[in-house]
Amino acid sequence: MTPSVPRVILKAKRAQPFFGRHPWVFAGAIESVEGDPADGAEVDLVTSVGTFVARGLFNSQSKIRVRLYSWDEGTSLDRDFWQRRISQAVKLRHHVLHVDRSARAAYRVAFGEADYLSGMVVDRYADFLTVQFTSLAMALRKDLFAELLAAELSPKGIYLRTEKGIGKLEGLTLQDGPLWGEPPPAEVMIEEHGLTFAVNLTEGQKTGYYLDQRDNRVAVARLCPGKRVLDAFCYAGGFGLYAAKAGAEHVVCVDGSETAIGLAKSNFLRNAHTAEFVVANVFHDLADRAAKNETFDVIVLDPPKFARDKRAVPEALAGYRRLHALALKLLAPDGVLVSCCCSGLITGEELEDVISQCAVNAKRDLQILERRGPSPDHPVAITCRESGYLKCVISRVN
Repeated sequence: MTPSVPRVILKAKRAQPFFGRHPWVFAGAIESVEGDPADGAEVDLVTSVGTFVARGLFNSQSKIRVRLYSWDEGTSLDRDFWQRRISQAVKLRHHVLHVDRSARAAYRVAFGEADYLSGMVVDRYADFLTVQFTSLAMALRKDLFAELLAAELSPKGIYLRTEKGIGKLEGLTLQDGPLWGEPPPAEVMIEEHGLTFAVNLTEGQKTGYYLDQRDNRVAVARLCPGKRVLDAFCYAGGFGLYAAKAGAEHVVCVDGSETAIGLAKSNFLRNAHTAEFVVANVFHDLADRAAKNETFDVIVLDPPKFARDKRAVPEALAGYRRLHALALKLLAPDGVLVSCCCSGLITGEELEDVISQCAVNAKRDLQILERRGPSPDHPVAITCRESGYLKCVISRVN
């Protein structure tokens, strides 16, 4: 242990999760702090009797008081350490997963806790990278990470994106903007399974686009030839466009954002496919269609995150119930229901309970065909399963 490094001392009998390599040390697990570390500083986490557990980064302003990165005593979280971690993340994508690395490829480069880089997410979109920091300590090192990513991946530019609400949670002040190299153009063109999408890195959702649903879009498209398809919360039209390419008879894309519908329209046009586009509150649109006795063979429900904290979970579950109840009124016999949930605080079991309740209430038989998660470039660390946030349940409804 390096004497100059401050120590965070755990309460008695609270060390086991951190010996088990869980990266988040909440304030309630801490007995005391020795050495007066600055926010963002390196600290050693030790047990109540002084045994070394792990090396991490401190933040007095966050409920996650320490984020852990190394379980090797004496390891410094220096430039070489972060370079190795980024190289490991890139190696997974390039040499294990063999992701598409062509000129217009798009994939997740580093996924926070899942890549043992808690508090940082990096995506590649063609020649540009986007970086999102959800940790004050990592954000304080943003220039270092920009240099390391540039050296590793040789992008034209790196753009910084911020997440809503993270400033208050972490005591973090950041603004979206260029971080390194050239600023991105208004539209960056990417290719995904033979389809071309325009991505706005400065204003799009998340870090620009929903890369996590890539393989789920393929799985759903296989069920769409000759079908009437409703893509609810369509955003850029991903599920709907895949369905159209697969030979769907008719596709309807609905989203509450006029900007999103404009993006979906341009993506359909770009790929020489057609659909019906509707700007509307999705709940209201589904209710109106049900009142008119409309039916669809495939309905995709891919709403935004409903629960950003534990207090919002009951309301979020009520929202999923209402959404599924409406969808079941619109599904034709032998229809396919695609239920997506990106709220990490809602478990797969809770989502399936909602689906089950709605099916029983609607007096319809429902069979789960597939339980899916995000594409493999969004892995889950076995010691931090909270990183497995995305659920996608594909069901057949009689």
